[in-house]
Amino acid sequence: MLIHLSSWPEIDARLKQTKTVIIPIGSNEQHGPTGLLGTDWMCPEIIAHAAEKADESIVVAPTFNIGMAQHHLAFPGTISLRPSTFMSAITDWVSSLSRHGFEKIYFLNGHGGNVATIEATFSEIYAEWSFVGEHPDFALKLRNWWDLPGVTSLCNRLFPTGHGSHATPSEIAVTQAAYPDRIKTADYAPKIAPNGPIRDALDYRARFPDGRIGSDPAQASPEKGQEIIDLSAAALIRDLAEFSAEVRP
Repeated sequence: MLIHLSSWPEIDARLKQTKTVIIPIGSNEQHGPTGLLGTDWMCPEIIAHAAEKADESIVVAPTFNIGMAQHHLAFPGTISLRPSTFMSAITDWVSSLSRHGFEKIYFLNGHGGNVATIEATFSEIYAEWSFVGEHPDFALKLRNWWDLPGVTSLCNRLFPTGHGSHATPSEIAVTQAAYPDRIKTADYAPKIAPNGPIRDALDYRARFPDGRIGSDPAQASPEKGQEIIDLSAAALIRDLAEFSAEVRP
């Protein structure tokens, strides 16, 4: 069930069957000369929606599509939140969903730059309960889609060289599989982009002029993307089931 395509009575009824919800979360930022700006929120959304199609008991919230992307702001189209804004928004999403009765709130993330702030937000949320000496009515989980069991191994087999860490062929392949009419091509050099640290926006643009880090996204294909989606969706279903089955001590 997709919350944004459902009515409130439908969600009310589904809460009698499951207390678990997935929030795809990512970022809208440059992904090199061939990657879609929405790649980091599209990948978790694509995988979560594929899991929901395979298992109708799954509930998926609307995608949280703007995240921590300040280091990409020298590239047009990038939109970023400040850490404090991001944390406040995540807190409000959790408060809203838990108020309705969702007890297991699973964030499926698509952007590495979000991780530290999401984890800090979880700590802030739990701290509020700890200071008053009460159990929260919910549990939170963060999982990067590439950390789902078997996914990184598959990506390494598909792209043994030139996978890199940004504008990777694996993430671009996922978007190509879901949006084959939006495949981009470009001439770029070097074939495999350089690696290096990530700091502020101007430093990033100077180090990585076309936006790639260590990657050769030309290796991406819709066929490889579909293979990644299928494995990721199956792994997500299993991971979600384990989270849903956790019992509070």
